[in-house]
Amino acid sequence: METGSGVDKSTFGGIVIALAGIGCGLVLDGGRLSQVIQPTAALIVLGGTIGAVMVQFPLPIVLEALAQLKEVFLSKEPESDALVQNLLRYALKARKEGLLSLDAELAKIHDPFLKESLMLAIDGVNATDLRRMMELQLDYRGEKDERVPKVFESAAGFAPTIGIIGAVLGLIQVMQHLQDINEVGKGIAVAFVATIYGVGSANLFFLPWAGKLKIRIREKQVIQEMTLEAVLSIVEGVNPRALEMQLRRYLNTAPKPGPKRVAS
Repeated sequence: METGSGVDKSTFGGIVIALAGIGCGLVLDGGRLSQVIQPTAALIVLGGTIGAVMVQFPLPIVLEALAQLKEVFLSKEPESDALVQNLLRYALKARKEGLLSLDAELAKIHDPFLKESLMLAIDGVNATDLRRMMELQLDYRGEKDERVPKVFESAAGFAPTIGIIGAVLGLIQVMQHLQDINEVGKGIAVAFVATIYGVGSANLFFLPWAGKLKIRIREKQVIQEMTLEAVLSIVEGVNPRALEMQLRRYLNTAPKPGPKRVAS
């Protein structure tokens, strides 16, 4: 359950500050921004990195990683309070009218995880089996989600090496014009721009993107763990007031690692 999304100021602000700091440092050191703007070097690093990542990961995972990249640049506030209120309402209704009374609520629920959990509870699945079934789903989803940040972590590993390849290719071209010493100096400077692109993209983009995606994934996992505990409490007939205290504990700890699951 999510509300409208907006720009993630932390992401954009961090990128702007990083690039501005590097650019200002270059200018203050007597350099020019035009010296590090080399489309050829960018093509080598970007193309080589994308190709290497596609060799390592199946295409669907790469495409999913690109699709999930919006999570880095958009800030979405989960409707935690609304979710808690709905769960408490379900608990109160189940306590007064029985679990079967929640069947009418299923059509209004858009969260697949919550809907499936409640459906199993209404169908009479006991708490132990319900926990096992939904935790298996959480584990499977967690393993699937973890592959997305790894795509960008791999890109961060490949980019600097591809940058070195670009630098070597540039030096090869320089060596062919040793008769003109002035051009040699300029050529060497240009050749090393590819290394800057490789190291810079890895540390300014790919690794930070992977880190933020991990945080986003953990936030969703905490909400799902909270949802599961709420449904289990409803099945066991826990007092709604006690349930509210339990749910608030989850929200106060998000997105830190949630409570360990109780082995059944």
